[in-house]
Amino acid sequence: MMRMRAMRCPTDELSLKNCAAINPYDFPRDIRYIEVTTPGKNYVFTVEAYEGIQRGEVGFSLLQRKWATLSIEQEIDVRPYKFDSSNSSQILCTIVLMADFLPKTKTTLEPYDTEVMAKTFSMLFSGHAFTVGQRVAFQLNENLKMLELIVKDLETPDISAIEAGQKPKPKKTQMGRCLGDTVIQFEKMEDSCLNLVGQAKGKIVRQSIINPDWDFAKMGIGGLDKEFSAIFRRAFASRVFPPELVMQLGCKHVKGILLYGPPGTGKTLMARQIGTMLNAREPKIVNGPQILDKYVGESEANVRRLFAEAEEEEKKLGPNSGLHIIIFDEIDAICKSRGSVSGNTGVHDTVVNQLLAKIDGVEQLNNILVIGMTNRRDMIDEALLRPGRLEVQMEISLPDEHGRHQILKIHTSRMRDHDKISEEVDLEELAMLTKNFSGAELEGLVRAAQSTAMNRLIKASSKVEVDPEAMEKLMVNRSDFLLALENDIKPAFGTALETLEHLLSRGIINWGKPVAEIIADGNLYIQEAKAAEGFGLVSLLLEGPPNSGKTALAAQIAKNSDFPFVKVCTPDDMVGHTENAKCLSIRKVFDDAYRSQLSCILVDNIERLLDYGPIGPRYSNLTLQALLVLLKKQPPRGKKLLVLCTTSCRQVLDDMGLLSAFSAILHVPNCSSTDHLLTVLEETEVFSKKELSNLHAKLQGKRVFIGIKKLLGLIDMARQVEPSYRIPKFLSKLEEEGGLE
Repeated sequence: MMRMRAMRCPTDELSLKNCAAINPYDFPRDIRYIEVTTPGKNYVFTVEAYEGIQRGEVGFSLLQRKWATLSIEQEIDVRPYKFDSSNSSQILCTIVLMADFLPKTKTTLEPYDTEVMAKTFSMLFSGHAFTVGQRVAFQLNENLKMLELIVKDLETPDISAIEAGQKPKPKKTQMGRCLGDTVIQFEKMEDSCLNLVGQAKGKIVRQSIINPDWDFAKMGIGGLDKEFSAIFRRAFASRVFPPELVMQLGCKHVKGILLYGPPGTGKTLMARQIGTMLNAREPKIVNGPQILDKYVGESEANVRRLFAEAEEEEKKLGPNSGLHIIIFDEIDAICKSRGSVSGNTGVHDTVVNQLLAKIDGVEQLNNILVIGMTNRRDMIDEALLRPGRLEVQMEISLPDEHGRHQILKIHTSRMRDHDKISEEVDLEELAMLTKNFSGAELEGLVRAAQSTAMNRLIKASSKVEVDPEAMEKLMVNRSDFLLALENDIKPAFGTALETLEHLLSRGIINWGKPVAEIIADGNLYIQEAKAAEGFGLVSLLLEGPPNSGKTALAAQIAKNSDFPFVKVCTPDDMVGHTENAKCLSIRKVFDDAYRSQLSCILVDNIERLLDYGPIGPRYSNLTLQALLVLLKKQPPRGKKLLVLCTTSCRQVLDDMGLLSAFSAILHVPNCSSTDHLLTVLEETEVFSKKELSNLHAKLQGKRVFIGIKKLLGLIDMARQVEPSYRIPKFLSKLEEEGGLE
């Protein structure tokens, strides 16, 4: 044992050799290792003789002094150390090294080939002693920056297992000697931006892109299993695999997702859940209108600020950068088609340009995921929708019956846990009754039912009092849900039931064979529209003279269809509209219909929509072309559409070329016989049996030709006349209207 002093390593060359420098006369020439003892610890160093160092001194590099916690001129106990060549536990079969830049402030994104590093390490340090935790300076070549290596793990071969003919399992050790055939593996230190490539990379425990605490069963997204699976497959599957495998495939990560669909279907909820699910940087959630600013250039600067952190980390860490998520709600506010916004400022255009440049420009970022949400996909600039930008476009549509059941189950789970919902509430029944309800509307339905249940326990007298036993008594039952369904919550994409009831306020009077045939044919076309093997589109035109009951028959066919989405498009909804506004209104009706599985559109008085006038004549060609396109357009795959139109001007539509757009044309005639007339009179019960017999006698030999609507008007007039004058007045008015000859 010798008492010596620790000093600086005399040369940089010796520092890179990972050797402690000693005077050649302090130890015999065959000594290659020394053991240094400090209070409480021993360290083994490989040594090299150097005449430039004083006797009684040992030169250590900075990293060696850090490892052994030595200070300059510190006195240490030193003695020679020898490895036992017969002891296999001192021979290293594997060395795992953690690598980072030295110093850490000087970094580069150039790749470091671990296979070349392993060969160079073996050549430089074969025969050297290594201990777990030891620090080593390593220079791969002059062109690359110097690295600091820290010994992470050391393994020695299990000779006893080999001798017994068993599969050897390497043993962990704290210290050993590196040989020429020792396997060298490299891993990068935590938060290091070192770019390691090659086969000599260690088995790095990668941080999973999916949050380990995430439970897919508790997502709270009902009815969107298929959409979420598709998004996961397209956008996140590539991020689950190791970067080297992705590099071998030449695969690029998806950098943008667009969620679009009707309001209330769960777009924002899904984006929020994606941000929670991913093990990434805290998502930035921004509303589209927040980006816009009145000052010149500030809107573009707002976009740049959103990407600033990702850009800085990309420059610093390169492929090792974490994932940055940016969620744009109402993205259509800032990404309208360029050139579509009026005015000469061009703010919207430059914002779109800035966003395109950040996502997939010349200096594109690879560590970002942009999630956009909108109800108006048609307004977004098409350049933003191409692959490489918002390439995963997922329609979040209205939930089907299974999805509605899932959503109702989610929103009533808390009530079930606390036994506040009656056992008579059948969620499957509610799912069947809530056709075309969105997720938000289903949540509103549950809230309305809860409000109804709570209202039963409130006594509203001179002051509002709550039943003191409300906690125990409160129970939401089936009648609460049915009441909320009837009075409180109506689906935005539901049946226009009130409008249909208004059109059918007088009912359908089956005055003869033509009416029964039209209803029967209408039911046949309903079945054709529903059929899975059909085109998915059936357009039906009901034509006939004015006041013949075409609208009522079309409304009855629409009601018989029992489709979850029924929309009535009438000219009185568009009084005063310009041609463009009228076309957009009609287009919106059809677009809304495409969102439902089964849809029916009733277009009443189609010639009035076309602004047709017999004097001139004149009509709106723009509206005509829009109807020609929409009546022939096939709905999306899996969607079925029935279109019912009415007109009193068949020849005019034929001249316009519109008749060819319909799948079938049904003629609605006027009442044309006395039997038809008497049948209607019997149904209305205005005339007595004696009066009907009198009328039958007076109508003998007469020719009747009148529309059912006009006839019902005459009957209403006759209802107000005294019985003694009723028949003469009715017949005189019938002749005046030209319905009796």
